[in-house]
Amino acid sequence: MTSPECRDDGIDPRFTFDYQAYDEDLDPDQRWSTWLEVDPLQRGPQPRPDWVVTSQGAIDTDLGILKTGKEADVFLLERADPHDPRQQVVMAAKRYRDPDHRSFHRSATYTEGRSMKRSRDERALKRKSSWGRVVAAGEWAISEWGMLTRFWELGLPVPYPVQVDGTEILMEWIQVEGQTAPRLAQTRPDRDLLEHYFEQVRQALVDMVRAGVVHGDLSAYNILAAGERLVVIDLPQVVDLAGNLQAHDFLLRDCTNVCRWFAGRGLQVDEQELFGELVAQAW
Repeated sequence: MTSPECRDDGIDPRFTFDYQAYDEDLDPDQRWSTWLEVDPLQRGPQPRPDWVVTSQGAIDTDLGILKTGKEADVFLLERADPHDPRQQVVMAAKRYRDPDHRSFHRSATYTEGRSMKRSRDERALKRKSSWGRVVAAGEWAISEWGMLTRFWELGLPVPYPVQVDGTEILMEWIQVEGQTAPRLAQTRPDRDLLEHYFEQVRQALVDMVRAGVVHGDLSAYNILAAGERLVVIDLPQVVDLAGNLQAHDFLLRDCTNVCRWFAGRGLQVDEQELFGELVAQAW
């Protein structure tokens, strides 16, 4: 057997390889991708969309804030591998506020029927202690992550959940021609599109109750209009239809909120009729 010729420097070419150095100095608004730092269960469901960036050499860059809220702020975040132009995507990053800068206005009625793994955390929540507030911030993030994942797997119209890390959820950025999709409340659809929109909302509500849950805070302000497609957002307060004593009250409120918006734009819809249909679907 003939040995391969050595290079001029005496190194056997069989023991050499090409590589790219990832030694970039990161800016203050950048970090290395956290994709591989989180547990596999904290990553989005399979099959993943082909736009999800999984490169270990990717860099996360904050692009600015999209929305502020009492519990969380939503930012635009780019995840890109500087050495692979195919590995690049802009996502929405929802970050729940820390205990010192967060106003917990979510009522305890939303969490009725939920259980926590650690009794210590549950006691801290009930006492509203400092640790309880820390736990609560993570609880809402985990709750929303769980619902996003579950809804996506059921085929409901929600953003694809990319990953959750502590109090931050990365998810699909719903956009139209490079701009954030408007809330349904900001749109003025014609009659045909209005009817098409309502049917999408009705079907989403039907699918939710069939899955045994209620959105709990549905309105034209947390539904995005991506062209002719609607996408439901803001899911941390989703309640269990069987385990929460006020679930039917939340369901009726959801029906009232959406029906009044559509009725205000000339569509003949009735919240009681929709509520009755959904209750029938739930059993």
